[in-house]
Amino acid sequence: MKITTVGIDLAKQLFQVHGVDERGKAVLKKQLKRDQVLPFFANFQCCLIGLEACGGAHFWANKLQAMGHTVKLMAPQFVKPYVKSNKNDVADAEAICEAVSRPNMRFVPIKTGEQQAVLALHRARQGFVKARTAQANQIRGLLAEYGIIIPQGIGYIGKRLPEILEDAENGLPGIFRHLIARLGDHLKELDRQVQDLEVQIQAWHRESVASRKLAQIPGIGPITASALVASIGNARNFENGRQLAAWLGLVPRQNSSGGKQTLLGISKRGDTYLRTLLIHGARAVVRIAEHKAAYAGSWLAEVMGRRHKNVAAVAQANKNARIVWALLAHERDYEPCYGSAA
Repeated sequence: MKITTVGIDLAKQLFQVHGVDERGKAVLKKQLKRDQVLPFFANFQCCLIGLEACGGAHFWANKLQAMGHTVKLMAPQFVKPYVKSNKNDVADAEAICEAVSRPNMRFVPIKTGEQQAVLALHRARQGFVKARTAQANQIRGLLAEYGIIIPQGIGYIGKRLPEILEDAENGLPGIFRHLIARLGDHLKELDRQVQDLEVQIQAWHRESVASRKLAQIPGIGPITASALVASIGNARNFENGRQLAAWLGLVPRQNSSGGKQTLLGISKRGDTYLRTLLIHGARAVVRIAEHKAAYAGSWLAEVMGRRHKNVAAVAQANKNARIVWALLAHERDYEPCYGSAA
């Protein structure tokens, strides 16, 4: 009997496979080792394969698609309701197989190898930035134990540290001076790693037409534009700009019932990194709008007039996300006066 839908529970070594026919009857329950997965599906009839979006899911999706299968990724929280009784690999594979066949299921776009490489640069840069901040705070805290206070801002550490180490009258023990010098060198190395990765990201940004197009939007620079292009992929996977904003967690949460609409704060779903970049870029737009006469009477000025500037920044980030979808989905260039002209 022909198998039409397959669910695979991914793992490090043992993969559980569950397949059903066109009537939904289970006809395949099999456990495969990692090196058996590709040979097994190479000789398998083309069908719909469901996977959970987890570590390595995009790799397996690309490999299975190359064999002619239709592969769809789903967020684990959408698969969980289909798990029956106790949780185990067999039940998880069955739940994945059932969830992927639902007509209203929401799927995760499959990323290409190039998209994954660009996002890897962003993740590595983000890790170095966190480590740099932690190292700067450690230096600041250790010096505070000896009564030496450095002003806020990571830039002041590099400026003040040579003076502190050369000052023989500040009472710092010799062993402590060597330690602070070592930590300062580590901070410089972390900063160099961040700058090197930013150079690579900007080089990719200059070669990408879509990324350069998004960088024209106020509040979006090369870092944000390249991360958005690599994460979104095909913007037509979203029906409209609001879906993209919801995917990024920039729309209000709802607690509505009985016909009464109750809107709360933003949902904060999706990729925290992308949402942070968009909101920080929107904060820069809000800061400029407070001092520029060109923004007088604009939509952003009206929002800032009746709401807190943090709320206005999130609203601007939401608007930028919708503009991003419009530019990518319709292959347009950014026009500042597009709304008023229409």
